[in-house]
Amino acid sequence: MAGQHDRNRHTEVTSTDDATWAQELLERLRPAASGIRRTVGWLAVTLDASVSLLDPSGTPLAGEPMPLDEDLVADLVCGRLASAAWEGDGRHLRLVRVELPGPSTAGVLTVSRTAPFDRRAADILTHTATVLELLLRAQQTVATGDRLARATSDLRLAILQLLMVEDIVAARRVAAGLWPGLLDTDTACVYVVETAPADRDRVAEACVTATREEALVVRCPAMDGHVICVVPDDTVAADLRALCLRTPEALLGGSARQNLARTATAYGQAVSALAVARFRPDRTAVYAERTHPERLMDPEVLRTWTTRLLRPLDTLPHHTRAELLATTRLGLEFTAVSAAKVLGVSRNTVRARMDRVENLLGTDFSDLRVRATVHLALNTQECTIEDLAARPAAPVPLGELLTGPALRTWAQDLLSRLDTDGRDLRGTLRAWIAAGGNAERAAQLLGVHAQTVREHVRSAEPVLERQLLASGSDLYEVVLAHLATRELDQPDLQGDHRRAPESGHPDSPVHR
Repeated sequence: MAGQHDRNRHTEVTSTDDATWAQELLERLRPAASGIRRTVGWLAVTLDASVSLLDPSGTPLAGEPMPLDEDLVADLVCGRLASAAWEGDGRHLRLVRVELPGPSTAGVLTVSRTAPFDRRAADILTHTATVLELLLRAQQTVATGDRLARATSDLRLAILQLLMVEDIVAARRVAAGLWPGLLDTDTACVYVVETAPADRDRVAEACVTATREEALVVRCPAMDGHVICVVPDDTVAADLRALCLRTPEALLGGSARQNLARTATAYGQAVSALAVARFRPDRTAVYAERTHPERLMDPEVLRTWTTRLLRPLDTLPHHTRAELLATTRLGLEFTAVSAAKVLGVSRNTVRARMDRVENLLGTDFSDLRVRATVHLALNTQECTIEDLAARPAAPVPLGELLTGPALRTWAQDLLSRLDTDGRDLRGTLRAWIAAGGNAERAAQLLGVHAQTVREHVRSAEPVLERQLLASGSDLYEVVLAHLATRELDQPDLQGDHRRAPESGHPDSPVHR
């Protein structure tokens, strides 16, 4: 059991460093200096020795491994011995029992040196063992706190994912355990704070503090720099704005107040508002309540059309139907990858659910016109069962839904903005939409370069005040405007009963 490290020099601890080693050891207890490995390393340097800290199984937790008598180690671990000393072959060995966190567990601190252990060296060893016990307990406390923080963060994400798929009852049950009353509301706003990914954890904790845990604060699983806050109480929103003003480079986007079942819609609005916040002096923006096309449609006709379009999904169990609709709503608003991260499922699951909806509706989501009209249906406030029973849905074609004078005027005013540009932005955008948002196919139709198509679409964004290259509500509004002005054919929808326009009618669709 002799020590094997003969490189150790014969060094005694003299009285001149009485205060020095004690001060250095106390420094080990500072949070910034704490660490088992660094403390063991300090002991090795201070005593000019080989040092090892072993767990109950004899595995080194820190320091250098060295051969030891297994029975002696076992006696120390089980408590039959508090310490042991051995001398031979020019080595001096000391073993001290170190209490480990947890019930009835202990490790062994072993020091091997060429110089004998005088009183000073023995004191340093004994006090270091005590410091190691304190550090080990603190380490376990920190680890436990980290595990609790991760569990709490995962729980918040689970609640958000339940809200995203409209499972409000389950979301309230999960939240009630840790945050009683948090979701005792029918409506809420969603805010998204954008910051540098490296700062997100700090900002997320600041959001929890600022909202006094009166909001659901979640680190966005899809965007590394985003923190999502579901805010039931409007007064909390002011605290978030104040936090962003104090945080350099932070942006804040907020939604309009929505029913909890429409949390996914509110999330999309908050992300859209972030694009506006980038150009605001205070770096905050709330989703603009601009005139949306659905508000210009006859509400009765819109509800009836929506009911008939989505009727193939009514045969599904309620939970399955809600899950498919929520997934499709997010999948139409964002990429499949982002939707998957938000929902906590794989992107293949997102695509499979959207494929199922696609098949049930008998349509094709690769067509932007289809995506825009299905998006319209999914974001229409559904009637209650009683409403549907009292007002049976009659066949309503999409064309009838889009023929209102208010909607037609809105669409013409919106698209006419493009006419002020010397380039044919309007024609390029129309061809790009008809090509499913594919610049290469649109370029072939127009006989131009694909980069020209992209530049024209990008140039149309500030004119229309809408994001087009990123799939979502802005793009779908522009598609609906083209359908309302008959600049694009109506899409082929299984639940839509269209009457063919009379031959030669000035408003008949243009085939491109």
